[in-house]
Amino acid sequence: MSKNASFGPLDPETQLKYPLGTFRCPEVINDDILHNWIDAITILPAQVEREIQGWADHQLDTPYRPQGWTVRQVVHHLADSHHNSYVRFKWALTEENPVIKAYDEKAWAELFDGRMAPISLSIQHLHGVHAKWVYLLRGLSGEQLVRTFIHPETGEVQRLDENIGRYAWHGKHHLAHIQNLKANMGW
Repeated sequence: MSKNASFGPLDPETQLKYPLGTFRCPEVINDDILHNWIDAITILPAQVEREIQGWADHQLDTPYRPQGWTVRQVVHHLADSHHNSYVRFKWALTEENPVIKAYDEKAWAELFDGRMAPISLSIQHLHGVHAKWVYLLRGLSGEQLVRTFIHPETGEVQRLDENIGRYAWHGKHHLAHIQNLKANMGW
């Protein structure tokens, strides 16, 4: 891995669930790392769209692993999750160390729209949210990048610069689920 790698080592038992390993934030986040993370967020919607282009419903409704979400649910989850992250950034930038709102991502994925909605809705949403989010991220000052929020479930204080990395990883993580399924199925 490169010196900018931010992904933990692979665990063979969980490779299907975590094909890139788990997110590991470097101790020092320099400008190169930050730019790479923002670039990853920038290109994710087009990458996801390209991977599933032309897929039939039966392909979109195939789980990426046993007892895992379908590709349709993964794409809808990406839109939901990244929308929530964008809002969390706004809170952290406009409030002093806010406690953010958590959500039950598994329950959201099981809602009717997560299981059945046309994939184009979340692809369009990803393009829009990511365009606004990246525009915001590229304009943040060093002082803004270290602003924080508190996650209510863990009580953990999270910095915005670290969250850029977390969501760059998150997008790549779910993209890898789709790519691995595609390769394994020969699509």
